[in-house]
Amino acid sequence: MVLDCGLTEELKWGVPCYHFELGKIILIHVFKEYCALLFFKGALLHDAKKVLIQQTKNVQAARQMRFTNSKEIVEMAASIKAYIYEAIEVEKAGITVPLKETAAFEMPEEFQQALDNDPKLLKAFKALTPGRQRGYLLFFAAPKQANTKLARVEKYRQQIMEGKGVND
Repeated sequence: MVLDCGLTEELKWGVPCYHFELGKIILIHVFKEYCALLFFKGALLHDAKKVLIQQTKNVQAARQMRFTNSKEIVEMAASIKAYIYEAIEVEKAGITVPLKETAAFEMPEEFQQALDNDPKLLKAFKALTPGRQRGYLLFFAAPKQANTKLARVEKYRQQIMEGKGVND
């Protein structure tokens, strides 16, 4: 069905990824309880049927269309294609999702103290790509307890110094 919409398939991150010219349009995800079509710029789609889901509160651009059985896919075939064609038009138009700047993300107090007390760590953190910086800010802010946040900061200090992201 996806290929019928004029997209090209390739394997990215170990899953089928479909693109139009140079832009990624859709990724197929498989989870334990459902499979999903992930629209890379799903936040820009009109979502008239209200079927697109934001995976987590931190996902800015992508949206998923989830399915728990093949019957749902068959029943929604026309709608799925309509969403795909709209996503292609968004890509053709060159529209991008306005992303939050790194400075808009919460700076955990424990990490701020570490940066204030270690100029080398601050320099290394500022040298990271914005995406890696956001990754650390989200990761360090996630725990509820301050001691867990502090433990994460200490555990990943060397990785930051080496210019690596939280998942590298």
